[in-house]
Amino acid sequence: MQVLQIKPEETRQWFLQKHYMKRMPLIMFAYGLYEENNLIGVITYGAPASPHLARGVCGEEHALDVLELNRLCLERNEKNLASILVSRSMKLLPPPKIIVSYADTKQGHIGYVYQATNFLYTGLSAKRKDPVGFDTSGGKSARHSRGHWGTDLVDRPRKHRYVTFVGDKRQKKELRQKLRYDVQPYPKGESKTYDAGGNVETQTLLF
Repeated sequence: MQVLQIKPEETRQWFLQKHYMKRMPLIMFAYGLYEENNLIGVITYGAPASPHLARGVCGEEHALDVLELNRLCLERNEKNLASILVSRSMKLLPPPKIIVSYADTKQGHIGYVYQATNFLYTGLSAKRKDPVGFDTSGGKSARHSRGHWGTDLVDRPRKHRYVTFVGDKRQKKELRQKLRYDVQPYPKGESKTYDAGGNVETQTLLF
């Protein structure tokens, strides 16, 4: 198994055809998991959609260090593949970095891959409202769709929020001390897996 940096456009088939969200995120860093030189999974990191989140994790002075692990997609659901991709890709990020990721409760996700890779659990995402009839599982986000939906609002499903740090021991210690979220015990429960059913033509690694 190898984890290597790839071009953001190489993730397009994975996210538009196979990932349940069916949309491209904002990508700053993209990495691929290769097995015998074949691409079998992708992971991407980007700036958080919410500036408030970037400022709120470890303070204004570290807002630019915050990245969201915004997509993770594998060819097959096999034990350890996700944790290998997460852990090895983070080692390739330029330090220091604060990584935030979410497990979607609406999809039945707990976030066990983040628990396996020693992320800190910081509780559920903030309470938000969405327009009635808006489906957050695909298409544009609700904040980009106002004006196209009615004025009636419903509670948005909350997500499990995980945080970890990338850097040397000193950098990690400093960021951990500045973490503004309370660290909580890991949530447990039955986690649902998904496969959107799309076929992805895996790309061979060229030397």
